[in-house]
Amino acid sequence: MVLSYVQSVASCLECLMDSPHNESNSAHKIGDRLTSDVVVRLRTEEGRDDWIIGQHARFLTHATVLRYIESDFDYHVNALRLFYIWRDGSVSDMWNGIRNAIGILRVAVKLGCPQIITACVEYLEAVPWEESEEEEILKIIPSMGSQVEPILARLQPVNHTAVLKIFLSALQFATSSPPSHMNDLKTSAQEQLEYMLTEDDDAPLLSGDEGIKFEVQQCIKRIFMKFKYLVESVLCDRQELVSETREMQLLHLYLIDFSWGYQILAKLECVKDFAYSWVELSESIINVVSLMNPMVVTKLKVLEVTAKVIEAIGYGNVVLPTTKRFHMVKVWLPFARVMKSLMDTISVDDENDLTLKFDGELWQSLELAFVSLILTLPSGDQAEILTQWLACEHIQYPDLTEAFEVWCYRSKVAKRRLALLGGKNGTTNIE
Repeated sequence: MVLSYVQSVASCLECLMDSPHNESNSAHKIGDRLTSDVVVRLRTEEGRDDWIIGQHARFLTHATVLRYIESDFDYHVNALRLFYIWRDGSVSDMWNGIRNAIGILRVAVKLGCPQIITACVEYLEAVPWEESEEEEILKIIPSMGSQVEPILARLQPVNHTAVLKIFLSALQFATSSPPSHMNDLKTSAQEQLEYMLTEDDDAPLLSGDEGIKFEVQQCIKRIFMKFKYLVESVLCDRQELVSETREMQLLHLYLIDFSWGYQILAKLECVKDFAYSWVELSESIINVVSLMNPMVVTKLKVLEVTAKVIEAIGYGNVVLPTTKRFHMVKVWLPFARVMKSLMDTISVDDENDLTLKFDGELWQSLELAFVSLILTLPSGDQAEILTQWLACEHIQYPDLTEAFEVWCYRSKVAKRRLALLGGKNGTTNIE
């Protein structure tokens, strides 16, 4: 056992003897060999060499030379201080923050100090963490064994039943119609629901089983029924409408819900019912928008939802009969053309308004979806659409050049192509 010590280090600990936790200052004098059982030597690789008298650590009865890095010196000293001020397990004034407590815990684990370990664990388990502190805890704590596991309780995975309950609860709120002052809370709930179903670096919290799909579809269906009722009511009571009405506000709120809801349906791969409903109501939606003449931001939201539906149909994710596909092009192509022209004429000042932004990628995606959808139609229907496009003043959007080129090629080679099959299926009867 080493019996010498460095007085400069020991003297820095003597102030602790004045602590009210100590029943007798004279009985626990720092540096007094009569009241200390071990002399601790702290040594760094850089040559720093300090000696401190300590007790209460099983490790110290076997090893009296502790090697540490310079940055850990304070943690070692603080841990050793606790040997002298420990009373009734109350050391809450010694932690000085999360990082210091982690440092003391590391020392306590290394030295085998069960009381200090317990106190550190209780402190770290109870207090809030900053994001950087949480990352440090995740990096350090798991390697310390089962004795510190309570610290990680808030980070443990939740069982499926608990996740499902909170998902359904959030879904009900996210598809409700709360007072306007709660819109931010509703938006937050919608964002978290989408995040729960998103597959990124981690797997989704929930898989798209039939039960979840059913609940989501029912919630979106309820919103759509309200939306449909609003649209039909507006068309029936058109004489009584004014420019600013409750109906217009509701229209915009429903469209926001649809824009979000479609994303959820897409993640669950169950957009078909919504797409069918939107197709059926498309002409009425156009009429209502024309009648009410809502703000540009509402018209853009209509187009945003429509773009999602057209993409699903145009790329074959939702299968519709020819007449329905043709109807979608005839109804929405002129609307998209007018909206693009309107947005191109908005002043620079207005363009700085984020509410009027329509992502350039969405314009392009909508254009490509129109092209794909048109090319699924019979050649005669394609010819009608392309004729109207070529005669339109705003021919630049949507640019149907690709559809025109494909139609020209198909039409030119059609007789020859089908004649090759004539002997087999008799499909050469083309004038």
